[in-house]
Amino acid sequence: MGADGVKVSVLVNGTPWTRAIPGAARLARRAAGVAAAAAAGTQARGEIAVVLADDATLRRLNREYRGMDKPTNVLSFPLGGAARGDSLGDVILARETLLAEAAEQGKPPADHLVHLVVHGVLHLFGYDHGRQAEARRMEALEIKVLRTLGVANPYRAHSGRAKPSPPRRAA
Repeated sequence: MGADGVKVSVLVNGTPWTRAIPGAARLARRAAGVAAAAAAGTQARGEIAVVLADDATLRRLNREYRGMDKPTNVLSFPLGGAARGDSLGDVILARETLLAEAAEQGKPPADHLVHLVVHGVLHLFGYDHGRQAEARRMEALEIKVLRTLGVANPYRAHSGRAKPSPPRRAA
């Protein structure tokens, strides 16, 4: 466990992740730890699992848990173990969708990976973007955490392109 009491485990589902984003597991682990500390401070105790999966896995989970038969970039499954020191939840990312979005938005895939992990972890701590006020609060914390991690504001327009859409709603 880190100094903040949150242990982060990363499961890489297949070698395409390591080819697409060298150091993906290390980036995900660091992003999750910093996001957890920003969301809950030193009170957080427990474990977060980050799974680097593929579109097929996210499509199946999205269909099963959200009734949407399509892949999505990130899903979060909060488990509420913070009070007991158990699992805080899982954050699962889809490689193909992440890479396509990064290309479409003109940003490095590693930065998009970090953003999606931060976004998913914030969901584990109760942050949401269903209403405008919630979305502003969540985006502000994402931007702050990403700045700490050396990643540019993902909500700012890039090179004259339209503002990137936020991560798809996580469960």
